Amino acid sequence: MSSSISRRLIFWLAVPLMLVALCGALVHYLNHVAPAMISSDLRLKEATNALMSRTQVANGRWSVDTQADGRPAVPGAESAVYALRDAQGSLLLGDSRLPLVPLGPETNQLFAMSQLDRRYLRTLSTRFATAAGTVILTVADTASAAEPAARLGLMSTLLWDFVQLDITLVLVWVGIQLGLRPVRRLRDEIAERSPQDLRAIDESSVPREIAPVVVTLNRLFTLLRASVQSQQQFISNTAHQLRTPITGMQAQLELLIAEPAAQPVKNRLLTLQEGIRQLAHASNQLLTLARADPAANIAARKQSVDLNAIIGEVTARFFDRALQANIDLGVDAQPEPVPVKADPSLLDDLLSNLVDNALKYTPAGGSVTLSAGMRDGAPYLAVEDTGPGIPAEERQRVRQRFYRMANSPGHGSGLGLAIVDEIARIHEASLAIGAGADGAGTRICVQFP
Repeated sequence: MSSSISRRLIFWLAVPLMLVALCGALVHYLNHVAPAMISSDLRLKEATNALMSRTQVANGRWSVDTQADGRPAVPGAESAVYALRDAQGSLLLGDSRLPLVPLGPETNQLFAMSQLDRRYLRTLSTRFATAAGTVILTVADTASAAEPAARLGLMSTLLWDFVQLDITLVLVWVGIQLGLRPVRRLRDEIAERSPQDLRAIDESSVPREIAPVVVTLNRLFTLLRASVQSQQQFISNTAHQLRTPITGMQAQLELLIAEPAAQPVKNRLLTLQEGIRQLAHASNQLLTLARADPAANIAARKQSVDLNAIIGEVTARFFDRALQANIDLGVDAQPEPVPVKADPSLLDDLLSNLVDNALKYTPAGGSVTLSAGMRDGAPYLAVEDTGPGIPAEERQRVRQRFYRMANSPGHGSGLGLAIVDEIARIHEASLAIGAGADGAGTRICVQFP
């Protein structure tokens, strides 16, 4: 399945923008949070070393030596507070508000964040041995009270960067959708066209980025129009070249059969005449099928046609044949016109093939009825006969080219309904094959859109 241009653009924008946001957060961390943490850790280590060196115990009482004797000075309460506890966690010396930070058996020193009077301070807890046993010293850097604010600032910056990233991507997505509107309009214009519409697309109304595509499409449409015209010209020339000699042969045979000298071979001449008639009919059907092919009718011109008028013309053409076969050829006429957008010549071929089939398979004394009208707001054309009918399981197969049902009478070529089906498709009409009145015979209906 093809991927979306919009999704690709969003992906290739989202990844770099996300990396830029992370780099910005890293820079903020290195410039604001990391220096404060390093400075705080250094102060905590200095204060811890000073307190460890000055902590003493005498007669079970713990104290801190504050004499100026060259050793590191004990930090003041304004910069650090501390708490000295024994191994069981009991306070020995210092500020009881400072919570105990648990140390694991393998950990003797640990940095942590502890809460003191609703403030979060960075602390350093150290386990060390004294003459009175192992104690734990926790020192909090009160000068690092700005560190949580710096961390909060980092998280706020990171959050805002990603909010900006989301907003940017939404705006980019909207911009892409607006920018792709000309492409969608071009897509809709082409999609709404029928296969017969090969007009060139207006190149001035498309952006320059997709203009080469439109130019290529117009070139393709031009080639298709030329190909269709060439094919139609070939069909027209072929029809002329076939019909002229066949018609001449039929005329010569009729004259020959009428000659007294031809009476001994009259039966053979009649057989030959029937064969030529079938040849003429088959060639006409093949040419009609070629004309009905969608590839040859891409540029077919449709116009408003009255189905009642087409019925009248076709009925008049087949009246003598029906009369000779003792078949009642009738019309179920409508008082008002039944207009449809169609190619008149193809519509004539469609109805002629339906009537030809109906007369061919209807026995003497039967009837063939042509009708047209409106059903559910759509025009339809129907031919009903009293012939043997088409079994339900055969109704789809009879649409295939050169297919004839078993035990079919006559010498048909199996192209009649194939031609009808092709012409119906060209006009986007539906072809329905069913039973006639009272379940006898066949009724074929072409429903136009």
